[in-house]
Amino acid sequence: MTPNAASASSGPSRRSFLASTAAATAAVAGGMPLLAACGGSESGSRDGTTSGKDAKKILPAYVASNVVTPDIPAKNGSAIGFTSKLDLADLKTSVPEKLGKGGKVTIMSPFWGSPPKQNNAYYTAMNDLIGVDVRWQNQDGNTYDQKLGAVLASSDVPDVVVVPGWNMGGKIPSAIISKFVDLGPYLSGDAVKEYPNLAAIPTDAWRRSIFGGKLRGLPMPAPSAPSMVPLYRQDIFDEEGYEVPKSCDEFMALAKDITNAKAKRWACLDMKWTAFQAFGVLSGSEKPLGWNLVDGKLVYRIETEEFLEALEWSRKLFAAGVVHPDSGLGKNAPDPGPKFAAGEFLIYPNNISQWWSRTAEQAAQNPDFKIWGMDVWGHDGGAPTLWAEQPAGIFAFVNKKASESVIRDVLAVANVTAAPYGTKEYMMTNYGVEGTHYTVKDGVPTKTDQGNIDVLNAYVMVASPAATLAHPDFPEVARGQVEWEQRMGAFAKKSSFWGMQITEPTRYTNLSNDVEQLEDDIVRGRKKISDMQQFVSDWKSKGGDKLRDWYQKILDENGSAGN
Repeated sequence: MTPNAASASSGPSRRSFLASTAAATAAVAGGMPLLAACGGSESGSRDGTTSGKDAKKILPAYVASNVVTPDIPAKNGSAIGFTSKLDLADLKTSVPEKLGKGGKVTIMSPFWGSPPKQNNAYYTAMNDLIGVDVRWQNQDGNTYDQKLGAVLASSDVPDVVVVPGWNMGGKIPSAIISKFVDLGPYLSGDAVKEYPNLAAIPTDAWRRSIFGGKLRGLPMPAPSAPSMVPLYRQDIFDEEGYEVPKSCDEFMALAKDITNAKAKRWACLDMKWTAFQAFGVLSGSEKPLGWNLVDGKLVYRIETEEFLEALEWSRKLFAAGVVHPDSGLGKNAPDPGPKFAAGEFLIYPNNISQWWSRTAEQAAQNPDFKIWGMDVWGHDGGAPTLWAEQPAGIFAFVNKKASESVIRDVLAVANVTAAPYGTKEYMMTNYGVEGTHYTVKDGVPTKTDQGNIDVLNAYVMVASPAATLAHPDFPEVARGQVEWEQRMGAFAKKSSFWGMQITEPTRYTNLSNDVEQLEDDIVRGRKKISDMQQFVSDWKSKGGDKLRDWYQKILDENGSAGN
C-alpha cells in the first residue's frame, strides 16, 4: 500500500534517491511525498558511531510476528509482499488490550499537505484504540529543517519529535543526543517483548536507531534492496516490439530507435541514477555509504573510475538527443507524470513507489497504460554490482524530560502504528474508520473524501512494521515490486559503513556539497569530466584525505559491514 503521493521531480536528487518503500508504504493512503531517507549524520556527543559489541547490549530482542503470514516473504533485503484480496472480516488483532494509560502526548512531525483539525474522526479513533491522547503539532515537511532547528534549540520541545534522515544535518545530531531520552531501559533485550509489534521490527532498523551510544530512535524500517528502478512503458514496448536492454550499448541503440523528436517522442529522462547502478558506483544517498574498503584502502565514490564512466555515458545520452528536453531544465523540470502517460518519453529512473502511483494515476482514464520496472543491467552486459540501502531512515524521538508514564504512552502509540499489514491496527493506522474514511469493494479499500482529508501522514511517522508492499487495488504491481527487489537485492553488496549511524565532524560537513550540481552540469554538457577530476583533487586537499583517515579509525574500531 502506498500513499496518494506527491509526484517526484523528473530528476531524482540525493533526497529522492533513498525514498524507501517503507516510507512510501507506511504512509499507505497517506499523501506522503516520495522523499528519501538520506542524510546520514548521527550518533554521538562525540563524532562517530556505535557498533559491534556495544550495539548488541543495546538492541531489542527480535521476535518475529506470527499474527499475519505474508504472501511473499522477504528475501535479499526486499520488503515483504501481500498480493491477495483484503478480507476485513478476517483482520487479525495484534494489540489485544490497550497499553496506553490515557495520558496526553504531543508529537511534532513533518507533514505534506493541509493538516486536518486536531479532533477529527481519524485522530479520535486512533487515540481511542491506543488509549493515549495524542496531540499533533504537524509542520510543513518542505520547510521542516528550519522548524526542527528552532524547536531543538529552544527549551520547549514536544514529547515526541520525528526526524527524517535527510533533516539530520548541521547541529541536529548533537541535539538528538542532548534533548532525547535513552529508550534502552524500556526496549533493550527482552524488555521490548512488552511491545510485540516493536519486537518484530528487524534488528538492522533498531541498529540505525542508536544515537550517541544509546537507543534513542523509534524507526521506520526500509528494504535494504535497491529502490531506484528504471521504470518504462511496458505497453508501448510490447506494441512496438522493443526489447528491454541488457547493457549500456543496448540501451543507447534502443534509445536511438525510440527517439523521434519531430513526433515528440524521446527515449528517456536523465538516466544518471541508472548509470550509477549499471557501472557499480557506490551510493550517493548518504555520505557514509559512499565509502568502501577496496584492496585495503578506503575509497570514496567520486574517486572511482566507475563514477566518471557513469557520468560520461549519461552525457552521451544527452549528446545523442535521446533525452526528453524537460531533463535539461534540471530541478525546475515539471512533474514527469503527464508526459510519461502521453508517451513523450518511455523510460525514467525513480523510486520504486512510483511503479504503483503512476499505475493508480492512469487506471481510470488510460486503461492500456502499463508501467513496469526494468532489471538493472551491468554496463557491459554482465551482472550489475549494486549497493544495499540503509534499513531505516526516519525516526521518532522522545523528550529527555518526559516522565516514565509519557514514555510508556509513546511506546503504546508505536506498538499500534508498527502493527503488520492484515491487522485491525494496521487498517486503522493507514485507512482510518471504515465507512467514514474508506469503503471496501471486492477486497479493495478506497479512501473517501473525508479519508483523504483526515488520514494523512501522521501516526505512520511514529514507528512502522517491517517494510511491506501491498496494493489491494493492483496486486500484480506489489508482486512485481517485491520480486524486482529480490532479483536486484541478490546483486546488492553492503559497503563498509552500511547500517551504522555516523556523525561526520562538522569541519567536513560541506566538503562534497557541490558534487551533485557538478554531476548534472557534466551530464548536460555544461562542464567536462576534467572539471570533476579537478573537483576530486580539491576535495582531497581540502579535507577528503583527512576525512578518509577519520573513517578508517571508525573501521578499525568497529569492523566493516562490507561483504
